[in-house]
Formats: sequence, structure tokens, C-alpha cells
Amino acid sequence: MDDLDKNNSEGMSAKTYYAHSGDCPDFADWQMLSNHLNGVGILAEGFAQIFGGQDFAKHAGLLHDLGKYCVEFMARLQGSTQRVDHATAGAKVAVEKWSGIGKLLAFCIAGHHTGLANGADDGQNRSTLNDRLQLHHGKSGLPVLDEVWKQEIQLAEILKYPDLKPHPSQQGFQLAFFTRMIFSCLIDADRTDTSKYYDGLKGAEIEAKPYPSLFQLKAKLFDKLEAFGQSLEEQDVNSINHLRQHILQHSIAQAKLEPGLFSLTVPTGGGKTYTSMAFALEHAISHQASHKFRRIIYVIPFTSIIEQNSKVFKDAFEEYADAVIEHHSAFDATMLPSKDAKDTLKQAMETWDAPVVVTTAVQFFESLFSDKPSQCRKLHNIAGSVIILDEAQTLPLHLLRPTMAAIDELARNFKCSVVLCTATQPALDKEKGFINGFENVREISPRHAPSGQTLFEALKRVHIKPIGVKKDDELVQDLTAHEQVLVIVNNRRHARGLYEKIQHLQGATHLTTLMCAKHRSQVLEKVRADLKAGKPCRLISTSLIEAGVDVDFPCVMRAEAGLDSIAQAAGRCNREGKRPLDRSEVFVFQSPDWKAPPELEQLAGNMREVVRKHQGDLLAPEALTMYFQGVYWSKGKELDSKNILESHHNHLPKLSFPFQNIARDYSMIDAHLKPVIILFDEGAATLIESLKFAESVGGIARQLQRYLVQIPEKGFKELHKAGAIQTIAPERLGDQFWMLINKDLYNDVAGLSWENPTYIKSENLVCS
Repeated sequence: MDDLDKNNSEGMSAKTYYAHSGDCPDFADWQMLSNHLNGVGILAEGFAQIFGGQDFAKHAGLLHDLGKYCVEFMARLQGSTQRVDHATAGAKVAVEKWSGIGKLLAFCIAGHHTGLANGADDGQNRSTLNDRLQLHHGKSGLPVLDEVWKQEIQLAEILKYPDLKPHPSQQGFQLAFFTRMIFSCLIDADRTDTSKYYDGLKGAEIEAKPYPSLFQLKAKLFDKLEAFGQSLEEQDVNSINHLRQHILQHSIAQAKLEPGLFSLTVPTGGGKTYTSMAFALEHAISHQASHKFRRIIYVIPFTSIIEQNSKVFKDAFEEYADAVIEHHSAFDATMLPSKDAKDTLKQAMETWDAPVVVTTAVQFFESLFSDKPSQCRKLHNIAGSVIILDEAQTLPLHLLRPTMAAIDELARNFKCSVVLCTATQPALDKEKGFINGFENVREISPRHAPSGQTLFEALKRVHIKPIGVKKDDELVQDLTAHEQVLVIVNNRRHARGLYEKIQHLQGATHLTTLMCAKHRSQVLEKVRADLKAGKPCRLISTSLIEAGVDVDFPCVMRAEAGLDSIAQAAGRCNREGKRPLDRSEVFVFQSPDWKAPPELEQLAGNMREVVRKHQGDLLAPEALTMYFQGVYWSKGKELDSKNILESHHNHLPKLSFPFQNIARDYSMIDAHLKPVIILFDEGAATLIESLKFAESVGGIARQLQRYLVQIPEKGFKELHKAGAIQTIAPERLGDQFWMLINKDLYNDVAGLSWENPTYIKSENLVCS
């Protein structure tokens, strides 16, 4: 008898198997494998119940660690260094017992540590699910399982195909989407059960503080909105605030409509943020019985305004502000070497169980197409949500069709309602000519104002005037002539160059994404103060200011772009409607000194086509519909540039979905960006010092978001090569947190200069 068999016979019985090791040498505090598998099965079953996937999720939980029923894994728990494949065995059982449908489970089980694999070989020499399913138990393959598992784990004889409401042309997409949701339930259940066991060992079992209910949040928000409404009684009924109240009340009244797809089309200045949240809460509560809505997910297009939107809701919910969590993916927890540091940050980023989640489109949609356990863990918490897609027109064109498929599937089969919220509603439904577009999208805003005008006419605040070619020297003349003016151009170098030509003028200001969020906020505070005081204010910015930034200029100049961008720029002019129309102008110009990139030039071409054909206002709904129809027609197959939907369809017959390839191809931002922390003020310095020694880094990492600048990987490498950045506490945190140590490379005007950081003065290095 070898040592292991002897150990088994003297300590743990030959028929006793464990999932996780404890501290006691007699195994008294070890977690029994059957307890872990059944516990994970129960948790996963509960997670999936909301979308009808409970049987699949339960069996994924029961089988995920089946490969631990072997002496090799027991030796591993006792200190053996031999690696043991404990995931493939359960995947094989799923396929052997339930054939084709079992393969969907096999993806989840086999990938619960490493991620969802490709189903079949794609010529890239990567391990696939099919490869793993071909492995055999024995000396040259998988460990031989002890058949005791058949007494400890009870499996159903039959698993039926998921009861999904079918989409006529996207069955493959639907099954792959369902698989990711089951994977999510398994990952969350496995991590939760394991954490609970280890927390118990440490005596650290702490009950989480309960979140407030949606009823409580609604009461707080509606009290605030009611008080605002009462304050309007003495104002002119045609005022902007009365019109916002009209839009709000009409939209709330639509909340009893059946769950599904909605649009909220309100021109800039109409109060979309409060209105959309009020509708979402009322809608969620109205349909608690049928849909069991659990949370509101507010999806914004840009990281730069996540804090701004989150603060609006936190202020409205007052003492329930902790019900709002904000999440974007600036930091990558997988880079952390320390298990404790990794777990605390990962936990903060992986679960969306709060009543209100504010996140970015990149984080939201890339998670829905991900193959990674950390990104997929939260997906089941999206089911049963009212999802508000703010600035819906910004959905990336090269991924538009798969993105629409995901939106449709959430509403169709996962108990979600989705609100497409924007001033410039994209023409994505069949009724407006989009082939295989959305069906039954209900508009929740009123068509008319109390005055009888259309909503667009009542909220009309500016004139749009195309003015042709404008060289930079001519722009300087215009900037000199106007004391309060906003100029928006299409790239950072143009903005910086133009600013340098007018920096001698009073009120000359520059805004760029190369400033950290805290810096941008300070710049915008001064801009607002100067505008209100009537002081000179000449702001040069990139398109970042169009992302819901609340500024109100009498004159805006916009370099040619898509009509939706021009409409967003117009929202920064006469925002409160306090100036007459003839003194509120948006000039659209061509810039011969700075050629637009091909993608933007194509959109500008579609805009010019509308200018030629449309006789009315360029911001009228019919003009915007014409613009979007032209964009979608000209793009054609480029709306799914990576053929993601076709790939799902082609792999349907054998259920061999290429999950890794799909995750790779669904990338909303082509350039990979890296975060650099800027030592902008004492607040940043305090957080950095805390980060060096903190046991839990998740909360600190979230607070550091306001001090980040995201730069392309090439620029990051240049900074690293020049010694201009360094890691923070690398012995604990690895390469996760990088801080700028060369003060010369960040200034009040341009933010971070990363393109040529070769000359560094030693006296300007910040000590770590």
C-alpha cells in the first residue's frame, strides 16, 4: 500500500472525498466534495430561476468539480504538486448522459476556471472543448473516478432544451447566449460557496448589509421630483421646467406597458436622466409579479461621465446612496499576484447585485460576449433588470447587429426591459426600414408639448448653420470675435494646436481626455462659472464634451462629423433656452488643416447628404431618421464586421460555438488602453498611500478612477521605457497600478503628454 492509500485508510475513508482543504490534519474542517457540489447546485439553481434555466444551472453545479472524485486530487489537497484536471470529467458526463444538449453544460463545466473554450478546432492550435471531450480516464488521460460519486450526486435522467421564445434567424445566438448565462450562474455559485467555506474557517462569516428595495428608492426619487414640481407653480407654463415636468409625468404613465423594448426620445435639455430613472423604477415595481424586476442598470457611453451620472442618482436617493454602484473596467484584477488583493478587487468588479448599477457600454456589452469567468460572473444578475441605454446612438457601428441581438435577447428571454434613451434616436426598428430590426419598440415620451407644438419644436433652442471650409487661422478670427464660444474638433492634436493659437485671448481654455476626471471637473466648474458671470470663455474641446456635459454656450462651432454628433454639440448651446434663437447658433465647418479619419469622414458624408436633401431643420426627427437610414444602408454588412452572428449560426448544428473567438471579435474599442494614475492633488496622494498597505483594495481602486488617464498601449510602453511611470506596491499588487512619476509630463493645459517622454529631469520625479 502506498502512502496515499495508507493515508486514505487511516485518515479519510476510501469513500470520502473533499473539495477544499482546511487546517485540521484529521480533515475535520475540510469541505466535503458532495457538500460543495450540492451547495453549488442549489445556489446556481436559485440564480437561474428568474430566466427558467434552473435545471441546467443546478446540474452544472452538481458536475463542475466531479473530477475531484479521485485519489490524485486528494493527494493534491494534501500537498502534491501534480496538477489534476478536475473539470473535464463532469463535462464528459454531461455529454454522455444528455447528448447534444449536454454539450451546452459541458462548455460551462469544462471552463469554470479557464473560461469558455472554442467548441472545435479553428486552426489556431488552441485546446477546444471537443479536444477535452476526447480524453479518456486512465494513465495517459484523466484520473479514474471513484464511482462513489453516483451515490452522492443525483442527476436527472432527462434535460430538455431551454424554453426560449425563438427568434426566427438567431437560434444559434440564443443558445450561446443562454450558455453564457448558465456559465454565469455556475461561476457565481462556485465562488460564493467556496468563499463562504473559507470565510467560515477564518471565523469571518459576516451578513451583508441589505440593500434598500426598489420601493424605497422610488419613494425617495418621487419625493424629490414632487417637490420640484410644486416649486414650478408660479412659473410660466411654457417654461423649460414645466415642459420637463410634462415629459416626466407622461413617461411615468407609460410604465404599466408590458415589459420589452422602449424608446425615450427627448431633445437635449428635456430632463432625460431623471425621467428615465423614474420610468424604470415605476416600470419595475408595476411588473414585480410577472417579471420580478430586481434592479436598474444605467448604461452610459463614456467612462468620463460615469461619476457625474452616478452622483445624480446618489443625491436623489439621499440616505440610500449606497444602493448605487458604479463599474467600469479601468483596472484588471487578473494582474494581481496576491490572492487576498485579487479577491477583494475581483469581488467588487464581478457581481452586480445592487439595486442600481451605473456602468459603461464597453463593460456591459463586452461582458455579454465574454468568455472569461470574471466578466461573466455578473451576467445572471442582468436578468430581471430595467436597462437604460443612455445615448443609444453611440452603439458602435461595426458591432451593431450583434449588439442589437443581445438587446433583443435580454428582452425576449431574460425578463428585461430595455429603454433606448437619447435625443437622437437611431432608426433601429423594422418600421423605419432596418432589416431584421427591433419590433414593438414603444415610445414613452409625449409627441407634443402642452402648447400643442411637437416636443422637438417646443425644445428647439438653436439654429444649425453649415458654413463650409474654415482653416485654423479663420477659426482664430472667429474665436477672437466671440467672447463666449465652444469649438469642438475631431482629434486631440487639433484641439491642442488650436488652443495654443488662442491661448493669449481672455478665457482661453482646453479640455481633453488626457486630463484625469478630477482635472476635467475643475476645468468645467470654472467654465460654468465664467459663462454664468458673463466673463470671456473660449473653450476648445474634443467630442468628450458632447457626452452629457452640462454647459451652456451662446455659440458653438463643430467640425464636420455625423449628424448625431452635431446634434449632441448643439445640446451645449442655449441649453436652458434663456436666449433667443437668433442669438444661439451652431456653425458646422470643414477643417482642411486636419483630415478626419475614414470612419468619421464617411459619417460626415452621410450628414452632408441630409443637408442636401432635407429642407427643414437638421435636428428634426425626420432629418435624423434620414441620416441614420443612410448610415446603415451605406454600412451594410459592416454592421457585423466580424461576422459574429454568422459564426453563431454556422456552429449551431454541432453546438460547437467558438466562444473564445467571439469574445476576441466583440471588442468595442479597437485600441487597447492602459490606465495611469495621476498624482493630481492631495486626495490622490492619500489614496496611493492607502493602496500600498490596504488589505482590501477594491474601494480604493474605485476612488482612484477619478485620477486616471487612459492611454494607448504604445504610449504606455513609451512612458515605461523612459522611466516616467512606476508600479505601486508591486510585491503585493503586481503590475495592476501604475503611477506617473515625471511631473513634467502632466500640466494644467494639456493633461498627460505621453508621445515623447524621453527628457526627464530627475528633480521632477515624484518619490514613491
